[in-house]
Amino acid sequence: MTVSPTIWILTIVLIVGLLAFDYIFHVRKAHIPTIREAAIWSAIYVGVALLFGVGVFVLGDSTMGTEYFAGYVTEKALSVDNLFVFLVIMSAFSVPREDQQKVLLFGITFAIIARTGMILAGAAAIEAFAWAFYIFGAILLYTAAKMLLEEFKDEEKEQGDALFVRLVKKVLPATDEFDGDRLFTIENGKRVLTPMLLVMIAIGGTDLLFALDSVPAIFGLTQNTYIVFTATVFSLLGLRQLYFLIDGLLDRLVYLSYGLSLILAFIGVKLVIHALHENDLGFINGGEPVHAIPEITTSLSLTVIIGVLTITVLASLMSPKGRAQAAVNDAHREAQAYLEMTYAEFERKRDAMYDRMIAHEKIIDGLPERFQGMVVAEKNVRELLADAHLVHDRRTEFNERGERSDEQPDGLVVTRPDGTVATDPSGTVITVAREKELREAKEAKRREREQARAEHAAARD
Repeated sequence: MTVSPTIWILTIVLIVGLLAFDYIFHVRKAHIPTIREAAIWSAIYVGVALLFGVGVFVLGDSTMGTEYFAGYVTEKALSVDNLFVFLVIMSAFSVPREDQQKVLLFGITFAIIARTGMILAGAAAIEAFAWAFYIFGAILLYTAAKMLLEEFKDEEKEQGDALFVRLVKKVLPATDEFDGDRLFTIENGKRVLTPMLLVMIAIGGTDLLFALDSVPAIFGLTQNTYIVFTATVFSLLGLRQLYFLIDGLLDRLVYLSYGLSLILAFIGVKLVIHALHENDLGFINGGEPVHAIPEITTSLSLTVIIGVLTITVLASLMSPKGRAQAAVNDAHREAQAYLEMTYAEFERKRDAMYDRMIAHEKIIDGLPERFQGMVVAEKNVRELLADAHLVHDRRTEFNERGERSDEQPDGLVVTRPDGTVATDPSGTVITVAREKELREAKEAKRREREQARAEHAAARD
């Protein structure tokens, strides 16, 4: 079915409008989204995508509708896997939590632009050369194998990310200090890149790599350029909200890469079979189509994709490895929450939280050796547990003397006078004293930059 230019224009206007709305009302003012905010807007974006799919069913036909949903589910699953890499990159650059939204929105916008270009190029290649399906199929089969191998090379992958950061800083003049959400700043009288721009460069680079997997995957489900474009774009919209919604769940999806590799391999085989049916290469069957193997239908593809993802998620959450990761995450969360509580809060609630923390700590202490790496990998979990024990012991001493305090013991005060909790730029709980040191250092740096800007401007005049 041919899609009219009017429909194309209206669709593009809708997409641009959604991106503009996201920036103006959510990202322009830096803040950390709450779980409620992330959940509501994630549901809205998924709802928009589903309604669009229903519209494709109604205004198009059932084939287009099925192809859209198969493509959307596949691309959405791949985009969740992309979030792992985004998380690693932003952790490597220590992007402040409140500024991560802007980085994510940039990544989404860049991904839409990059993938649109690749979709148009892919559509042109398929139209001109039937053998392009062989290439796309080979790319997906290679990617599936590579994804499986990388499951055993997590350490090397992280080292590669660190190497990228070092290379960028060597080639380009850059500072290690964020200057709000500015991309450039003045340091020592020179105009330098801030980590905000560096992380955007890193995100953009990974987006290009992701597109090499994503675009062939959806062309394996449909060759309708409009469906390919809309399914891809709607899977990316709402990715920012999804990041904050499932941030704590990402590490628990321990088998997601296995499921995605199976899906990519399945679509790769589907592409190769389709290529055989369209074959015009002389060295294969004398240049004649090969119909010995029946083509895989889109409805079967959708069933396989949903089935594999369902099994993968359930296996991740229920497996010993998934439960081990959950125990580590829970211990981290309970220890941090305990440190955030003050004496003004209900005593039994505080004690119950400490008991839960102890229970989770016992679980991770008893994990098999093969899972102990998770404990090491979880940022600050051992330090937080140790601090929580120390705070609890000191509080117990206060209780035994019949004393109460609205603050934690000296040297471990993490609660500000207004009742909020002191954190560093990455969101980790720190002491109020340490926060004051960081704030003073940041203010000194800001004054230094302002003076440098003024001197730089005066020199130019």
